[in-house]
Amino acid sequence: MPTISHRAQILPQSPIRKLTPYAEKAAKEGKTIYHLNIGQPDIKTPEIAIQAVKDFTPKVLEYTKSEGINSLREKVVEYYKKHDIKVNSNDIIITNGGSEALTYVIATVANADDEIIISEPYYANYISFSEAFDAICVPITSSFDNNFALPPIEEFEKKITPKTKAFLICNPGNPTGDLYSKEEILQLAAIAKKHDIFLIFDEVYREFVYDGATHYSIMQVEGIEQNAIMIDSVSKRFSMCGARIGWVVSKNKEVMKSILKFAQARLSPPTYSQIGAERAFDVPETYFEEVLKEYTQRRNVLIEELQKVQGVRVSMPKGAFYCIAELPVENAEDFCIWLLDNFSVNNETVMLAPAEGFYATEGLGRNQVRIAYVLEKEKIVKAIHILADALKKYNNSLSYPEIGLH
Repeated sequence: MPTISHRAQILPQSPIRKLTPYAEKAAKEGKTIYHLNIGQPDIKTPEIAIQAVKDFTPKVLEYTKSEGINSLREKVVEYYKKHDIKVNSNDIIITNGGSEALTYVIATVANADDEIIISEPYYANYISFSEAFDAICVPITSSFDNNFALPPIEEFEKKITPKTKAFLICNPGNPTGDLYSKEEILQLAAIAKKHDIFLIFDEVYREFVYDGATHYSIMQVEGIEQNAIMIDSVSKRFSMCGARIGWVVSKNKEVMKSILKFAQARLSPPTYSQIGAERAFDVPETYFEEVLKEYTQRRNVLIEELQKVQGVRVSMPKGAFYCIAELPVENAEDFCIWLLDNFSVNNETVMLAPAEGFYATEGLGRNQVRIAYVLEKEKIVKAIHILADALKKYNNSLSYPEIGLH
């Protein structure tokens, strides 16, 4: 029998989707599942974006330019101007989602065995995309006890070796909801420039910052134009995850020339999705204000409900729409599977993402889960009540095996 590549064999499963077979089985059994495992918002996609797609009726559905439709790129430029980010359309290449953007960036900056420094816990696909190109992710651990604040800047510098090619940062953070300050970003930028390495910032959650905080972009830092690369997307901003439209932003012409070559190899981004994405940028500012208000309320409700559950510790997110919760269990993945397979309240259960898959350091996150507050507040309350009941039964069953786990 032919064998698959070593690369394919070591590629980790997505902690966000690896339990999907259990969820599908539960759904077939008629259970209602509250999906807190994945960042799929239930916020309505702007109607003007949907209508733009309906109104686009070409006689021939052609390829677009590999770098994306010019008018879409100009809309992105206009959007950034509102956020004090000065770029032009030549600094932007449209991709099939932020994931493709990140893939192209890693392929561009890193050779086999080169190192990319990341703060853990991290977005799980950072490891997957790096390993796909035989690059090595070097983790710096942020602490649950410190609300996953950015590790001391000097720790980043200590990790730099001759093989280091980049820092890779998600800001605001997935899975922790952490938000890096302007001062922290300036410090990272200074280190990157000193050591002549890239700064890759994933900023797809820019709109979602709480408690009066302000997001500061890597593209606002002066003097690091050759180091800075930004990843962005419409997926979360406009609740258009299925459109698969993202982009890379950089003023480094060599980087963009390389990324364009990758983009040309896959020909073009999807035409209909670009049409919808372009129109989405025409939403009024009140759209973002209302969405932020909704997510703020959801965050507050989630944290309040989790703090009521005995034995649960939870971090307070400053941005994005995720948090990490520490559960009173030894193995969160086993518990998450049990939740789907063997537990329900009135035929309803909850799906969570085991957090161990968001860490590179073995053993970390084993009793933690990532929770996405992407459902209506009432559903979040119900889901956490189910979780509380589940934890009681699960731990009682372990203490008294004769009760059983079913």
